[in-house]
Amino acid sequence: MNTPAPPPVDPGSTVTAAVERLGFAPEQVVQEFGYDADVDDPFRFAVEDVCGAELEDDEYTGAADAVLLWFRAEDGDLGDALVDMVGVLEDGGFVVLLTPRGDGGEVDPSDIDEAAVVTGLHLAGTFNAADGWRAHKLVAPRGGRR
Repeated sequence: MNTPAPPPVDPGSTVTAAVERLGFAPEQVVQEFGYDADVDDPFRFAVEDVCGAELEDDEYTGAADAVLLWFRAEDGDLGDALVDMVGVLEDGGFVVLLTPRGDGGEVDPSDIDEAAVVTGLHLAGTFNAADGWRAHKLVAPRGGRR
């Protein structure tokens, strides 16, 4: 995916703090799904800055340490989407589900809970990640298999 070169990210910014709080770290491979014109580029650039590499697009065939999934209510079945995400993750990896807030396309929290249970994940936290987007960190249970 061709994206503009990221502007320098202020390490003290609230976006960078949110990215680090979600668990992104240097040298992680992060694959992105659901990219569209409405995504928050400063959030994406902060993930790239923290990890030290560009995000991999949905064509990437290797394993990922983390997945960014931009998901809107009209995007289909969240459970099906999360099943696909779990399949690309390394052991110990996590999914950051980004859903719109306030301007339509919102995903019902009960749908997120249900989809997480169906895929063997659990919600490890919800954060206001960027203007108009809420981040839900989904992880495999500790000591358990997905």
